[in-house]
Amino acid sequence: MPDRLVAFYQGDGADSAGRLISEVWAFDHDDLEWHHDFIQWLFPLPQPSRFNAGAPVLTPEAAAAFQASDDLRARLLRSLDMMLAFYGFERAAGAIALAPGFEARVDEWAWPEDHNHLRLSRMIQSLDILGLPGEARSLRAALLKVARALGPARISRGTVGHWQSLLTDAR
Repeated sequence: MPDRLVAFYQGDGADSAGRLISEVWAFDHDDLEWHHDFIQWLFPLPQPSRFNAGAPVLTPEAAAAFQASDDLRARLLRSLDMMLAFYGFERAAGAIALAPGFEARVDEWAWPEDHNHLRLSRMIQSLDILGLPGEARSLRAALLKVARALGPARISRGTVGHWQSLLTDAR
């Protein structure tokens, strides 16, 4: 029996709210902002969620499945692209950069202690664990660049320090 997270990502299983991944991928920006029970499914971690009791816990077997599967990693990139668009970024030329319309999107999430900072932290960690370390580092670099430009009135020093600490640079 496949792991429920892997089944969800393959389109064969539902999340804890009964949604298929295709339904989550169809969310608009309002859905992404106001629903709080999907991010743990798109970007799972090996620790239980403090905010969503129905969220999957990433097992070593599921992580290995993502690391070994081009299809699962391609689906993970689709999730990443959806969330990057929500935050005003895009993948371009092998890096994560500001997208057209970034200024309108940044005003939705770049405020001290905004819940989206936790989502972004989760994304960085999950990408790294699931076999996309380059994208994890690129996202972290893009966020740190934005944080420097906006300053601590918009993204706190604590958040910046947390983002800096997320990845080991040994890879």
